[in-house]
Amino acid sequence: MISVGIDVSKEKSTICILKPYGEIVSRPFEVYHTEKELSELASMLLRLNGDVRVVMEATGNYHLPVLCYLKEKGLFVAVVNPFEMKEYRCQGLRRVKTDKQDAITISNYGIDHWYRLKNYEAEESVYAELKLLGRQYRHFMRMRVESVLELTHLLDYTMPGIKTLLKGWNETNGKDKLGDFAEEYWHYDNITKKPEEQFIESYLKWAKEKGYHQSQDKAVKIYALA
Repeated sequence: MISVGIDVSKEKSTICILKPYGEIVSRPFEVYHTEKELSELASMLLRLNGDVRVVMEATGNYHLPVLCYLKEKGLFVAVVNPFEMKEYRCQGLRRVKTDKQDAITISNYGIDHWYRLKNYEAEESVYAELKLLGRQYRHFMRMRVESVLELTHLLDYTMPGIKTLLKGWNETNGKDKLGDFAEEYWHYDNITKKPEEQFIESYLKWAKEKGYHQSQDKAVKIYALA
């Protein structure tokens, strides 16, 4: 009896693997929704010695590529109603909500409801469409991850130090703040050609238009770094 809890987000998932009585097979780890990383995940699960059941919440469309890929590999996947999972979470005391903690909770749900879990099944026409969309999505994710790596590599030349100052921006609400920032300010020359007050005003206007936090302190630090 091995429960694989998957907390799905927009571009990646957090996975925790447990056995009964809290025995840890694998502590929470992250997997991006690319062909390579999903393939590695599926291969690892198929190598596990025991009855393996994957559990995930229905999260709009985000869970579909992961669901489709694991089903293609012949794995048992149960998709749980988010309201039912919310009630399960409320049974225990939780101080902080994190992806890792959610993956642990989902995995525990699989253990506690093992004999009630239902293997996901879809109509053949729906499943065929899911497979097609899943492949397209994984192709998009591969290109996106490669593009982000290339962008951050180039920024090391044009704006050394900026990644450290903006660390964590790509992890907020699924938005690509680093990409948005580089589109507007792709070189330090775009910043230093303006007086500090003018740049701060420009930065705050940009942040407002993009829906980001308007931090004057952040603008001052960016100008000083430039």
